[in-house]
Amino acid sequence: TKENWGLFCMKIKNCQVEKLCGFYVSDWHLATTILPYINSKIEENNKVITFLESDIEENIKVLLQNLNLKNKNKILNIRWTNVDDKKYINVENILNNEISNSSIILVSGSKDYIEIINNSIKKWLGKNQLRFIKIINFFEVTEFNNDIVNILDDHDKILNTSGEKEITDVFCGYNDKKIVNDN
Repeated sequence: TKENWGLFCMKIKNCQVEKLCGFYVSDWHLATTILPYINSKIEENNKVITFLESDIEENIKVLLQNLNLKNKNKILNIRWTNVDDKKYINVENILNNEISNSSIILVSGSKDYIEIINNSIKKWLGKNQLRFIKIINFFEVTEFNNDIVNILDDHDKILNTSGEKEITDVFCGYNDKKIVNDN
């Protein structure tokens, strides 16, 4: 849960983890939702690392052909293909090779996939010291059904097409655990 990540980071010197969540209905929806956000974060010199259950590379390429973004090459250099294996050693290798002190880790797929990758990230963070890391978990809508409150409880904010938002700004009644989508 969110509280567990906070306690975990208190044990690690100078570690701050912010967790965001988002939801998507198709690979195209995922690509169109994250592309503007990723473009803005690259402008701020953030490193973007991905763990994707599905390849969205072709979707990203098609969208970039039709958009006028100045960071196209940097966006194309992000790994938009899936990581074949969910074993910790593979996640560890990717993080060792790609992470910096200001990194955004994008994880998308089923709830089980996201949980496995997040546990590997947490394990890796226990062995390494970073100042700030942002984890964005994008859940496939058909996967979680009625478990949305538990997902929201485990995150600090939500990311949608209009950017980072407080959960209560997107889901009225969240504090009362009566979810009503405000969008």
